[in-house]
Amino acid sequence: MSSPPATRPAAEPAGDERLRELAARKVVPLRRPGRWVAAAVVLVLLAQLAHALATNPVFQWDVFGYWFLRPVILDGLLLTLELTGLSAVFGLAGGVVLALMRLSKNPLLQAVSWAYVWIFRSIPLIVLLLFLANVTALYSTLSLGIPFGPSFARFSATDLLSFFVVAVLGLSLNEAAYAAEIVRSGIISVDQGQLEAAAALGLPRSRQYRRIILPQATRAIVPAYANQLIGLLKGTSVVYITSLLELFGVVETQASTNSGQIIPLLLVGTVWYVILTSVLSVVQYYVERYFSRGALRTVPPTPLQRFRARLRSMGVAR
Repeated sequence: MSSPPATRPAAEPAGDERLRELAARKVVPLRRPGRWVAAAVVLVLLAQLAHALATNPVFQWDVFGYWFLRPVILDGLLLTLELTGLSAVFGLAGGVVLALMRLSKNPLLQAVSWAYVWIFRSIPLIVLLLFLANVTALYSTLSLGIPFGPSFARFSATDLLSFFVVAVLGLSLNEAAYAAEIVRSGIISVDQGQLEAAAALGLPRSRQYRRIILPQATRAIVPAYANQLIGLLKGTSVVYITSLLELFGVVETQASTNSGQIIPLLLVGTVWYVILTSVLSVVQYYVERYFSRGALRTVPPTPLQRFRARLRSMGVAR
């Protein structure tokens, strides 16, 4: 006789009950009291700063409001923008040329580029401007002609080298030395396989740089050069030593002729510099975002897009 089949025990629902129990529990986020303490300390410090700015009579906010949009201040601001724009264009163009010379296989070009960067990074900007302002003592006339040969035209150095030209020339020469290293670092950051692939396709050297290397190197160049551009904007405040009254020169002149208004006039210059650097920072953000399209799968949203998304999540906007 065969024995009856053994009955299988019923499956115990212990596993399902455990899962339901875990799912019913409330998840409590990790508490971080240090963040709240740090935020409270920062808020207290900001409140103290705002109170000091608003209540200290030395700041003379009424005088600040009087000078902030005065025509003499706006003229100095316009001159600052002109100096920054021209020096940035000439400095970047010179930096690109110097960077390509440094990366060239010609030893003479490499040596000239290295010497230029070494010299102009070693000379303080104020010393360079003073030297250029007094260059007419070395050369009273400038000539145009064949090297080591006859000259076809002569010009007075005093007429050519005005205060504005000296300022643009000094800032551009100084800027080119730093821009050369920024451009060179961006170029060498490109993978060498790109150069090998371009050479294998038989592309000329100039086309390799123009169509392959520089577009990729721009992603590394833009953040560093934007930072250098902000430094150039603030560096224009040095040109007042050449008797050229840009923004800081105007502020310094008005402060010396209006005793008792030094602090509000310095605040006028400070606020304008903050506004200009803020605008440059915004432009830098969008330029970096534009050139990051080939490196990122998804371009990060702009602050305005994040703000709209937050409003939609709160049900405020569609």
